[in-house]
Amino acid sequence: MTRVGTERRERIRALLKRYWGYDEFRPLQEEIINSVLDGRDTLGLMPTGGGTSLTFQIPTLALDGLALVITPIISLMKDQVDNLLSRHIKATYLHAGLTRRESERAYEKCINGNCKFLYVSPERLANRNFLQQLRLMDVSLIVVDEAHCISQWGYDFRPSFLNIASVRKLHRDVPVLALTATATPVVIGDIMDKLEFRAPNVLTKSFARKNLTYVVRHTNEKIAETANILSRVAGSAIVYTRSRRKTIEVAHELTMLGITADYYHAGLNIEEKEDKQNKWKSGETRVIVATNAFGMGIDKPDVRVVIHVDVPNSLEEYYQEAGRAGRDGLRSYAVLLVKPTDKGVLNRHLTEAFPDKAFIRKVYERVGNFLDVAIGEGYDHTYEFNFTLFCRTFDMPVLATHNALRILTRSGYINFVEEVDTQSRVMILASKEQLYDIPTTTPGADRVLQAVLRTYTGLFADYVYINEAVLAYRYGLEQETIYASLLELTRMHILHYIPRKRTPYVTYTTSREEPRHVLIPREAYEELRERMKQRIDAVITYAYSDGRCREQMLLHYFGEQVESRCGHCDSCIEQRKRAQYTQRDVEEGILYMAQVKPRRLDDFINTLAFTRDDVLATLSFLVDEGFIRHLPDDTYVNPEPLSPTRK
Repeated sequence: MTRVGTERRERIRALLKRYWGYDEFRPLQEEIINSVLDGRDTLGLMPTGGGTSLTFQIPTLALDGLALVITPIISLMKDQVDNLLSRHIKATYLHAGLTRRESERAYEKCINGNCKFLYVSPERLANRNFLQQLRLMDVSLIVVDEAHCISQWGYDFRPSFLNIASVRKLHRDVPVLALTATATPVVIGDIMDKLEFRAPNVLTKSFARKNLTYVVRHTNEKIAETANILSRVAGSAIVYTRSRRKTIEVAHELTMLGITADYYHAGLNIEEKEDKQNKWKSGETRVIVATNAFGMGIDKPDVRVVIHVDVPNSLEEYYQEAGRAGRDGLRSYAVLLVKPTDKGVLNRHLTEAFPDKAFIRKVYERVGNFLDVAIGEGYDHTYEFNFTLFCRTFDMPVLATHNALRILTRSGYINFVEEVDTQSRVMILASKEQLYDIPTTTPGADRVLQAVLRTYTGLFADYVYINEAVLAYRYGLEQETIYASLLELTRMHILHYIPRKRTPYVTYTTSREEPRHVLIPREAYEELRERMKQRIDAVITYAYSDGRCREQMLLHYFGEQVESRCGHCDSCIEQRKRAQYTQRDVEEGILYMAQVKPRRLDDFINTLAFTRDDVLATLSFLVDEGFIRHLPDDTYVNPEPLSPTRK
């Protein structure tokens, strides 16, 4: 290693130790960091929980200027920024939920060199004011998180990501670091093309997880099977479902079976989410039943099992969610529960994701009416959009309407940003001297102000997030009193209070059109529909193929050509079992168990060291031939003494 290389290595390791307390990098982190510091456009493929944030945070700290971090996950922006601020690293963010004043303060910090990290949503890149402000910033690195979203071949394409290429033109010599956990070879090429890489440069490691056992279980009783798995695998668990309602139902059923479980979905408020996360991470709650809103940015290394009660729409989604098990390197399990009707459900998802084009135009027209945007108006304007009220007002089907808005976004007419949950925040505007004597008319306003000042720091310098429920509990105040007092103090210009709110947003990326002029391009509808069909077909193949190695199928899907089987998925284990016993062994095992006492089906499957399929097939044969009786109480019994001579 050269002297320069040695000095760099010592410097980045010193930053790692100083700010994060680690002595060593995780696999691939240092290679990506060095590639960025060499000024090379870089695509890093790292598994979920692999420490992707450090791959851009370390080089940014080693360079002058700031990193522009583009991420579609608005809910994680605050977490990332708070994490950096807690380490005394200057960071801020911009998204649609901020006020004009907050946005202006963020710009001021970045332009004046008082910020190392600026997090933005991709929609912000189309804003002319943002681009003007960006020209004035000293940008040293452009980071694209969830980079697969830029590819129309990817499972979560977002047209707003295509604006990133135009941002590069403002800072031509600045390298780009694109990060994703899942990408097929086609998507990898498309990411580099869309981001205008100066030279191909992909850093990745194998998608194989040697400590993770992939299992597919066929069952019509998914809750019972989930409980059975949880009874046999100790430790923390995540159970994924597709709907908010189902998270509540499954968590309740598991609780009734004596398993400590809770639910989690995007509709919860911030305090509820944090409380549920903390109880699960501490072990107070063993199982979290969640939609795919759970897991992003939550690093719990000792998850022993991830169970999918509902089949996901793509192997990219499945791999990412299943990969939240076993990050500590110990044996863990990813279990997919399927039943025959799931094939039809997946194909129905395809139909629901692409409603009729006439319906899409109707949604576009009614959005304009709902927001009171005239024909020819609206360009580059952002509007709060109460999606629930919109559907109720026009009696629109929720799922089809939601997907229509996404297609209109892909088609370039609007940007539909789903719920942005922003916490309440306060900034003190008055001087410290002015706070001593404030004439208020709201009873308790003085107590509320004192409570805020005692509880939070930094209020005179910037907006600070507050929690009204915490203030109410700590100081014996009513939340209504806190709310009314802070609003009065805002009117008096003593402070500026921004109450929490949760709302989606719609931004018009073109002026409002007549519905007949709204054209849905082939690449936003027919081509994406075909790609979704291909992904669904891949999931069906994975879930319903008997005898094929699960890990091998996943690796092939992501472009890794491996010839040997993994040896530890359910298919490989069953294959190994079959080599160790004969059909006669299965028959005698079933006959012996049924002779001792009446048995249920699960007793045979869970006790005998044979494959599930062999037990089911052999039991069916023995019943048909009269060697085993199936009783009305759904048990099986062997009424005859075991004959050692039966052929």
